[in-house]
Amino acid sequence: MAIDEDLSINDRIAAAETRIFKAVFPNTTNHYDTLFGGTALQLMDEVAFITATRFSRKRMVTVSSDKINFTKSIPAGTIIELVGHVEHVGNTSIRIAVEIYVEEMYSMERHQAIHGTFTFVALDENKKPIRIL
Repeated sequence: MAIDEDLSINDRIAAAETRIFKAVFPNTTNHYDTLFGGTALQLMDEVAFITATRFSRKRMVTVSSDKINFTKSIPAGTIIELVGHVEHVGNTSIRIAVEIYVEEMYSMERHQAIHGTFTFVALDENKKPIRIL
């Protein structure tokens, strides 16, 4: 299915939402048996990159991360869902919000564990900023 380039900005924002699920295995946890913060940041940046690229269909690079709130630890043996959505579109930059939700594997318990924002810039083939829209 082709993405219609004539979609409204709100439709493009909705279509760019990205959801990825992962299992938290022991090789991604620290000595407290919870997900490494750095691993969480890497996963969040990846989801933010995919979201920004799906919205813009341009070459995107991360220029900053902001307000990463680790509100709950994420234990080994759980499932996480990373959700990325467009928060703001500028001329050459875009801000993406990413949340990580943690789910127990054998119950319906689910809660938000981490939230943060990432800013990306669109680049041309010479690595110069270009307009997103």
